[in-house]
Amino acid sequence: MAGGGFGSGPGTGKAYPGNLNGYVTFTCIVAAMGGLIFGYDIGISGGVTSMDSFLEKFFHSVYRKKNADTSTNQYCKFDSVPLTLFTSSLYLAALFSSLVASYVTRKLGRRLSMLLGGLLFCAGALLNAFARDVAMLIVGRILLGFGVGFANQSVPLYLSEMAPYKYRGALNIMFQLSITIGILVANVLNYFFAKITWGWRLSLGGAVIPALFIIIGSLFLPETPNSLIERGNHDVAKERLKKIRGLDNVDEEFNDLVEASEASRKVEHPWRNMLQRKYRPQLTMAIMIPFFQQFTGINVIMFYAPVLFNTIGFGDDASLVSAAVTGAVNVLATLVSIYYVDKLGRRFLFLEGGIQMFICQVVVAICIGVKFGVNGYAGELPKWYAFVVVLFICIYVAAFAWSWGPLGWLVPSEIFPLEIRSAAQSINVGVNMIFTFIIGQVFLMMLCRMKFGLFLFFAFFVVVMTLAVYFFLPETKNIPIEEMVVVWKEHWYWNRFMKGVDFPGKTAPSEVEMGIGGEGGHKNV
Repeated sequence: MAGGGFGSGPGTGKAYPGNLNGYVTFTCIVAAMGGLIFGYDIGISGGVTSMDSFLEKFFHSVYRKKNADTSTNQYCKFDSVPLTLFTSSLYLAALFSSLVASYVTRKLGRRLSMLLGGLLFCAGALLNAFARDVAMLIVGRILLGFGVGFANQSVPLYLSEMAPYKYRGALNIMFQLSITIGILVANVLNYFFAKITWGWRLSLGGAVIPALFIIIGSLFLPETPNSLIERGNHDVAKERLKKIRGLDNVDEEFNDLVEASEASRKVEHPWRNMLQRKYRPQLTMAIMIPFFQQFTGINVIMFYAPVLFNTIGFGDDASLVSAAVTGAVNVLATLVSIYYVDKLGRRFLFLEGGIQMFICQVVVAICIGVKFGVNGYAGELPKWYAFVVVLFICIYVAAFAWSWGPLGWLVPSEIFPLEIRSAAQSINVGVNMIFTFIIGQVFLMMLCRMKFGLFLFFAFFVVVMTLAVYFFLPETKNIPIEEMVVVWKEHWYWNRFMKGVDFPGKTAPSEVEMGIGGEGGHKNV
């Protein structure tokens, strides 16, 4: 289709020099460790809430339904508002802290925001480890949420700004890789700590370790050139850019960064300016992508994997082992995304992952529905049947891990211009956290009422979001971050919002300048 097709990637007319070097790789690995705190918490909470010693101390009614009340529907054994509040309160706190983190990240730098995230998460972990009542647990969870909000706001921005544009996708996805490693480590620890009466304290307190990674790392990380320029340190920024690009001639990229910063300084109210018509395409994606990311149903698996497997008939040990297996699949599949995201592009992974997730959710719904029906079944699953359920859940997790998982953080962090980038990332984190909170809070209630139909509910949203990506998300691979406006100006739908919007340092190039033939559609970079 002339004029944009369904989001193929145009060329920008610019190709900044510089390759990936050891310095950038090391700093990005250290920064990406900020994802460990988010992943560890996702993995640890589901395992802890399936431990009898934890339930008996804090949620006795759930403990009784799980172990003594055989009349309770299998789907409803863990249906408890206080129990889900323990899990989901973190994400509501992260929503509010991400708004504060926007100001800190913009005015004081990306590193300080990471440091605050680590300190708050560490405080929450200690409070949870020594909790004596539910109130103490919830306060600890809120502090953990503040930490997650700061880290999730700053780390993806840091990675996108440090990386050479040709490798931005792979380096940014290391954040998601850290999340998956955190989930896996938490699942493995849960398995061993579940055998100790007070093992839940070790599981919750173990969150101090990933918090220390981000605290120590943030003290030694260099600030990004974008942030240095944004705060007026041009000389330091140019030297930093030379170091991370590995060459002396960085004038073109540096000048574009300065121009973007000067445009940013003219924006006194980034939150208000974000509502301008020219930012509407990016703002739509910053809301749509995290919304759909949560409605894939992934947190049904990751939050409550042990609870879910226990609910559908696995024993306690088997449910924890199954959760660890899905965690390992999550890590391995994220490596696939790192390798292919800058080769095949964002859109391909989004679309393939959506199709794969849909098929798996339908199969799992059928398997659970055939075995348990509407009324539930309290017995153990046959081993072969349990294997089929776990297999398709693993295939589903793999699809998410190389598509909507990492890309849900990558794409929103790379599409916004500097003047509203920090505020926009807060929108991305905020939308992600509010729907993570909602899903976390109502999942067990929905499982109790919708039974196996819950998986079909999420499968419906997977179809909707896959179609949304096909029609409305342009390809952003190999586009320099300060030139991203080109993908919206040339998109078949979004170009109507971009009239008169210029490229950094020049007016928008014509189709001839960009090597785009009139009827030939877009030429991918």
